[in-house]
Amino acid sequence: MQALPASVSVLATDLNQPMLDHAAAQVSSSRLSWQKVDAQALPFPDASFDAVVCQFGVMFFPDKEKAYREARRVLTPGGHFIFNVWDKIEYNEFADVVTEAVGEIFPTDPPRFLARTPHGYYDKEIVVAAVRNAGFVNVTAETLTRRSVAPSCRDPAIAYCQGTPLRNEIEARDASQLVAATELAASRISARFGTGPVDGMIQAHVITAS
Repeated sequence: MQALPASVSVLATDLNQPMLDHAAAQVSSSRLSWQKVDAQALPFPDASFDAVVCQFGVMFFPDKEKAYREARRVLTPGGHFIFNVWDKIEYNEFADVVTEAVGEIFPTDPPRFLARTPHGYYDKEIVVAAVRNAGFVNVTAETLTRRSVAPSCRDPAIAYCQGTPLRNEIEARDASQLVAATELAASRISARFGTGPVDGMIQAHVITAS
C-alpha cells in the first residue's frame, strides 16, 4: 500500500475465505479491505473500479471469458484490467522438474496438475482473443522472464508437492507416497541446480487490457 497514492483504496478478493483471513492477518491498512468473491460473478455495480488486477488467478477460472466480461463491467470508462498467467511448464524450471519427478513415483498415472492448470493457459494468442471477445479493445501481452530463488532444493519441492493441489493428486493415488514424492522432487532439483541455494527460470505473460 505504501507504493500507492494516499487517495487510492484497494479491495482484495479471493474465493477462499481462509486465504483471505491469512492475508488480512499479514497486511493491515485503513485503505485496504478484504472480501470473498467469485470472479465470475462480481457483486459490485457497473463502473465501480478504475483498475482490476488478478495475480496468477485466471488459470483457475472455469469460465474465463465470463470473468473477463465481469472485469469489464465493473471498470470505469478507460479503466484497466491487468492480469498474469504462467507460460508453459518447460519455461518454469522448478515446476517442470517437480512434475517429472512425481511422475516417476506414479509412472502409469502421473499427476499433471502443474502442467494442466497453472501452466496450462499459456498460449498468448488464445488468452488475448478471449479478452477481446469479452469486449476489451486495447489488449497487449508481454512475456517476462525472471529467476526464482529458494534457500534449498527442499523449499520448492515442499511448496509444490505439499502446498498446492498437486498434493491432492498425489494423495488420491497413494497418500503414503507424499513424503517419497517430495524427497524425490528435492533430489531432482538438487541434481540440476546444486546443493545450496537454488535458482531456476520462471516465465509468465502479463496481459493489459482497457
